[in-house]
Amino acid sequence: MRTEVTFPSGGTTCAAWLYPAAEPGAVVVLGHGLGATREMGLDAFATRFVEAGISALAFDYRHFGASGGEPRQLLDINHQLADWAAAIAYARTLPDVDPTRVALWGSSFGGGHVLTAAARDGKVAAVVAQCPFTSGPASVRALGLKSLLKLMPAVLRDQLGALLGRSPVLVPLVGPPGSAALMTAPDAEPGYRALFPAAGFPDRVAGRIGLHIGRYLPGRSAARITCPVLFAVCARDSVAPAGPTLRHAAKAPRGSVVEYPVGHFDIYRGEPFERAVADQVEFLVRELAPAARH
Repeated sequence: MRTEVTFPSGGTTCAAWLYPAAEPGAVVVLGHGLGATREMGLDAFATRFVEAGISALAFDYRHFGASGGEPRQLLDINHQLADWAAAIAYARTLPDVDPTRVALWGSSFGGGHVLTAAARDGKVAAVVAQCPFTSGPASVRALGLKSLLKLMPAVLRDQLGALLGRSPVLVPLVGPPGSAALMTAPDAEPGYRALFPAAGFPDRVAGRIGLHIGRYLPGRSAARITCPVLFAVCARDSVAPAGPTLRHAAKAPRGSVVEYPVGHFDIYRGEPFERAVADQVEFLVRELAPAARH
């Protein structure tokens, strides 16, 4: 059974689902990817973790979903990293949770965030980075020059509007190849839309993020993470290329890698999901066991 909870972050509140395990102990905090919310597949992972005896907390970033924050659909990297810090702090205060047994789980853009968050926190017990965004330059190259050029006018208008206090200029999260969207690989639009909740989803974000994605390099944090990190890598990833992730994973002091012969969006459903979540459950149960913390 899950319950709706909130925790404070940045002058507003983040909404989350709390899944208490039958036994007290460890908890894993889950956050999603680029412009995504918890309704887009996080329940399936959280449920499996709870079945394995690990409590789970799946949250929405500020400006998205059920969380507060204005303007809506503002994708701000620093805000989202602050939300991760707030979620970790909140998880450590939960009844029946051992504050030394808090793990992080992030996918796609959130998979990069958990690397940064764990390196900054220093006391996280374990990390799962699923199909993680680790290199902004690599993801911009994957977007392609045609889409980038089409995006830039809206990106610049939104940045100028932000300086003038205007409402955001929104850009599509996904679109067909060559379109003016943030993800335009052939499998991006059908894969991302397959995750949309039945009630619909606002699939646009403030364009200003286009000036910052290319400069975000969360993979560099891997070398500074002292806890175990599981990198769940999609070998055919067209959004967050596997090459840079594997290079960063090799520098993690306690990193391990599992590769899956699938694309970026395949890991959320069907057999790829079953394989990945089984590996993640095994990793978390092992690394969050009380004996593993001594």
